[in-house]
Amino acid sequence: MNPTPLPDPGPPSSDRGETEVRGVFARVALDVTPSPVPLAAVRRAGRTWRRRRTAGLSALTVLGAATAVAAVVALVPVRQSPPAPVLVAAPPSAVRTSPPAVGPTRTPPPVRSVAPGERVAAGGGWKVWLTGDGKHWAGPDGYENFRSVVDGNLDRDEPGISHQSEGGPAGTFHSGVYYGTRAAGRVELTGPGGRTVLATLLELPGRPGWGVWFARTGPGDGESGVTLYDRAGGRLAHLPG
Repeated sequence: MNPTPLPDPGPPSSDRGETEVRGVFARVALDVTPSPVPLAAVRRAGRTWRRRRTAGLSALTVLGAATAVAAVVALVPVRQSPPAPVLVAAPPSAVRTSPPAVGPTRTPPPVRSVAPGERVAAGGGWKVWLTGDGKHWAGPDGYENFRSVVDGNLDRDEPGISHQSEGGPAGTFHSGVYYGTRAAGRVELTGPGGRTVLATLLELPGRPGWGVWFARTGPGDGESGVTLYDRAGGRLAHLPG
């Protein structure tokens, strides 16, 4: 025997109440008429947003360009101008003052060393030579003269000078002995009017402490003064005219 099926009791009461509530809300929602979409306002808001975005991007672009330029400027070395030359006033040049000249300004010939008995042409037919005992000279006529340096008439302990002159219409021949020094530098004749003539000096080898000088001047200059100087220009002896 088949049992008789029981009737379905349906959903619980709580489920039935929830279903009814949903049905009520659905009916109410269908009865609501939606308002139109504000498209114009949406478009205006979109345009405003785009303008702000574009302005922001432009500002960022300008700022980036300025930053790049500043970086380039910072990287480019600045060429500095060379410093201007400093002008320094030079001290005034020292004025070189020469000591007062002693005797003639011409350079005297060096003392000539000759062998004993060696005859030296003195010009105008005159000849001079030296020996161990003194000075010898001869004129154009062949006549010979002698002046001793060992007869005691010359004080050879101190500088001194002697003078002999012989002249004529053709001029005057001067000669003499200087002694008492091994530093003879020059012999100078001073004639009338202050005219000066440098003499030629002869010595024997080894500088024995004496020597012979000679010079030629014009006629009438026999009274010339004679001065002996050392190699530094100092005056050692003087014989007035």
